[in-house]
Amino acid sequence: MPRLTTHVLDTARGVPAAGLRIELYALAGARTLVKTVTTNANGRTDEPLLADAASGLYELTFHVGAYFRAAKLTETQPPFLDQVPIRFAMTEAQGHYHVPLLVSPWSYTTYRGS
Repeated sequence: MPRLTTHVLDTARGVPAAGLRIELYALAGARTLVKTVTTNANGRTDEPLLADAASGLYELTFHVGAYFRAAKLTETQPPFLDQVPIRFAMTEAQGHYHVPLLVSPWSYTTYRGS
C-alpha cells in the first residue's frame, strides 16, 4: 500500500519549517480529516503521514500563516498566504509519495519527491 511523507522548508529564512501544523484529509466522497501533525526541528513529521494508505485522492493543508506570524515574517492581516492546500492522487499500490512544501510568506512550490 502507498506510503505518504512530507517536509517543509522555510525559503524566506533558509531553514526547515519547525512547528508548522499540517492537516491530512481523505477526499473519497466527503472531505474527511485523517490526521493533524506538527513538523519537527527538521521540518519533517516524526513518522509517515500514512504508512499503509489506500489509493485515492488526498489533501495536505499546511498552516503557513500561523507559522510565519509566529516567526514575525507576516506583515499583513490576513496574511497573503494563510493555508496552503495541496490535493493529489495516490495510485501506485506500492508507491512512496513524498509531497514537500517550499514556502515563504509570499510564494510556495511543491513536487512529488522520493
